[in-house]
Amino acid sequence: MAAGGLAAYRVPDLLLDNVEPGTVGHVLVRLLNDVRNETGRNDPLLVVAVAGQPPPELPEPHPLTDADEAFTEWSEALPEMRRLRRAAAWLMVLRPDPAESGPPPRGGVRAFAAPAPPWWSRRFLPAALCLVLVAAGGLWAGTRWAPDCRPSLTDRVAVRVIEGECVGYSDSAAQVFNDDPGQGRLRAVQQRIFAQNRAAERVWEDSDHRKPYLTLVYLGTLTGNRTRADEESYVSEREELEGMATAQYALLQESAGADDAALLRIVVANGGRQMRHAEPAVAMLADLAREDPTLLGVVGMVESRRSTAEALGYLNRVGLPVLAPTLSADRLDANSRLYLQVSAPNADQARMVEAYAREVLKVADVHVYYTTGENSSLDDDLYVKTLDEGLRQLFGTRITRREEWRTGTRLTVECGFGGMLFYAGRWSEFDGFIRALRECGDNPPRHVVADDSVNRYMANPSLRAAAPGNIPVTYVSKAALATCAALRVAEQRRDDARATFLTLVRSGDLLDPPRCRPDDPHPVGERVSLAYDASMMMVRAVESLATRLHHAGPRRAWEPSSINPVGVHAEVLRQNAGGGYPGVAGLIRYSPDSGEPVHKRISLMRVERVPDVATEAVEVFHCGDADQPAEPGCDTSGS
Repeated sequence: MAAGGLAAYRVPDLLLDNVEPGTVGHVLVRLLNDVRNETGRNDPLLVVAVAGQPPPELPEPHPLTDADEAFTEWSEALPEMRRLRRAAAWLMVLRPDPAESGPPPRGGVRAFAAPAPPWWSRRFLPAALCLVLVAAGGLWAGTRWAPDCRPSLTDRVAVRVIEGECVGYSDSAAQVFNDDPGQGRLRAVQQRIFAQNRAAERVWEDSDHRKPYLTLVYLGTLTGNRTRADEESYVSEREELEGMATAQYALLQESAGADDAALLRIVVANGGRQMRHAEPAVAMLADLAREDPTLLGVVGMVESRRSTAEALGYLNRVGLPVLAPTLSADRLDANSRLYLQVSAPNADQARMVEAYAREVLKVADVHVYYTTGENSSLDDDLYVKTLDEGLRQLFGTRITRREEWRTGTRLTVECGFGGMLFYAGRWSEFDGFIRALRECGDNPPRHVVADDSVNRYMANPSLRAAAPGNIPVTYVSKAALATCAALRVAEQRRDDARATFLTLVRSGDLLDPPRCRPDDPHPVGERVSLAYDASMMMVRAVESLATRLHHAGPRRAWEPSSINPVGVHAEVLRQNAGGGYPGVAGLIRYSPDSGEPVHKRISLMRVERVPDVATEAVEVFHCGDADQPAEPGCDTSGS
């Protein structure tokens, strides 16, 4: 066309020559026509095809001199041709007049030849550009991913290498965190969880999506600890994952006989050493939460540090509630309105230790050694800081020595000490602390008592083997009611919750190795029951909400968007407002204005010979009541 014809349309164009029947050009024109027929969209591409012998499906051509009229006629006929799916609906055919010579008439199209390609389209440049892009992409990917830390195209995995640590989340065996030597049990429980994820998905599909289905995230410190090939450095994390795996396993069993039993999917997330990379990890989880309405909460957090408190703030801002199995620094709930902890706060731990020193040991002098571990300060370590503050407030002038313990410090000054020697530090330094007392020989301090962090040391046989055999150790426990001995007593008393938990941890197809079996009394672990309780509290809240939704109308497929994380947190508190939640590790009750449990059971356990790992610790003192609300009271009645 001229001014009023084809040339007036400022659109991108494609010139095709030699569009003979059966050629690639013919196939391309047919495909363009078919796509436009299906979509009906007026895309801006103008295709000009030239053929000496036009394809047979084309309509009768118009002379070039009548291009304007042909365009108008074709436009008016297009809707009907599209409706009929005509093979040439989007084609307008023009033919040159063979008698023509010289310049083409108005609307005509000159014979054309492709111009020489510009310099930037030469073959060498795209190849060189590709090499540069591949090299740059490889350099960029090398700073974000590693062979053992990479996203999966088929599974829900989002990870990045940050300062040498694999940070992010995974719900699949495509990404298992931590391939360090000695961490086989940590990897094994992740793989167990991922296998159960697939089983839960299959059961949900088979139920036509009628069962409640939720996702919980385990967020912890899965990399970065110093470790030896023979040392398990992630006991807490492994035990908490085992507790969540036990809850997931129990729900899979329940689902076989109950239509309203929930199914649980677990996403494992790593915030790095001491939760230092919690912010990018939470950012990835926030993206997941926006995509996945089944994600309703977070369990874990492991250690009470300033970085952990900041992570609670991040999670609060994205609207994800947190149930922490073992965090106990005082006032952590100030960092999130959606935070609940399962264990007693440090204020309760300090009160119990003071009562034990006064009522049982009957000592006047107390020596306190605190330590925050490697590369940390007292201000950053909220667990040690608030425990130390509580001890100083309660004991006052009875603390006649208070020092920071550092690796290599001699403790000969404590030899023969008759008061209470209290270790208020991190488990990672307790090995050096207890071995330093070897110098006392046959004159060790009389009463060595340690905080609950030492549980991680007690769960590590390779570390305990080097301890002196003549120094009994008494240490704080947050789950004395879930030891094998206590669970067996509960089974005899027909305590359904604890008897069920005992059956689960004994199962041959869950934990490796199975726990509490008569022929192999492997201890259940301090944190397994606490993480189990945290997970089941969330699950029972979701089941309660699902039951109310079903009562409100006909039973139909579970709609994950029918509830939200904040609503689940509110339901946990609503259910708790009565008699509390009957956890395996003790009754869990909250006051309306706090995320810390009220009068939660907390105990002191005693080991006569630390190197003897086959003998289970014995409860010698406890505070709080497991079975009913009560004022704080401490006694030596055992479990």
